[in-house]
Amino acid sequence: MSAAFRKAAKARQRPHRERAQPAARTKLGLLEKKKDYRLRAHDYHKKQNALRALQKKALDKNPDEFYYKMIRSEVKDGVHVIKQSKDEITPEQVKLMRTQDIKYVEMKRVAEAKKIERLKGELHLLDAAGSGPSRHLFFVDSKREVKEFDIAAHLDTVPELVDRVYNRPTIATLQRETVKGPTDPVHLKKLAQQRKNQYDLLRQRIEREKAMFVISQKIQTRKDLLDKTHKVKVKKETTTGPAIYKFKFQRKR
Repeated sequence: MSAAFRKAAKARQRPHRERAQPAARTKLGLLEKKKDYRLRAHDYHKKQNALRALQKKALDKNPDEFYYKMIRSEVKDGVHVIKQSKDEITPEQVKLMRTQDIKYVEMKRVAEAKKIERLKGELHLLDAAGSGPSRHLFFVDSKREVKEFDIAAHLDTVPELVDRVYNRPTIATLQRETVKGPTDPVHLKKLAQQRKNQYDLLRQRIEREKAMFVISQKIQTRKDLLDKTHKVKVKKETTTGPAIYKFKFQRKR
C-alpha cells in the first residue's frame, strides 16, 4: 500500500465521538464512557488476581506452623490489631527509675538556681520594672515634722535625684566629683530596655525553678505511693503542688 493511498484513507476516516445519552435513559444516570469501563475492568481484574494469590498462599501453608503474631494479635472491628505487651517491672525497679527521675530534675533545678543567683548578682533589684513600688519609711516624732519634712534635705541630695532608688549621690559628692555614667536620654532609654529584658529573663528562670521543684515533689509522691502501707489522701494534686497523703504508722524492726 502506497503512502498516498494510506494518506487518502486516513483523510476519509471520521473522528471518533462518544455517542450521546438517549433522552429516555437520562433518568438512569450518565452514560459510561469507554475509558471509564476500561479503568473499572482493570481494577476488578487486579483485585481478583490478588484474591487468587492469597488463596494459593493459604492452601500452601503448613497448618502446624506457629508464629508469635498468632497470639499477639486480635481482630477489632474487622481489623487486625497487634496487642501491646506489658513490660514486667518489679516495684523495686519502678522505685529505682523514680529515684533517677528525681535526681535528674533536681540537678536541673539546682543548675537553674545557680543561674538565678548569678543574674541577681548582675542586676540591681531595687529598680526592677514591674516588681512593685519600693517603699522607704522615715520615722518622725510629731505631725508638724511630717508636714515640714523635706526628703531631699533628709537624704542630703538634690531634688532631681530623690526619685532614684540607686546611684543617688549626696550633695557633698556632687560638689567634689562630676556625675559619672551616661546622661543622654536615648542612651538611658536603651539601658532601661536592656535592664527590663534582663529582669524578664530572671522572672522566667524563677518560674522555671519553681515548676521543677513542684515536678520533683510530684515524682517523690508517686514513688512513695508504691509502698504497701495503708494511706489516705488528704489533699488533691494541683498545678502548684503535689497530692498529700497520710500514711498509717508502722513500727520498723
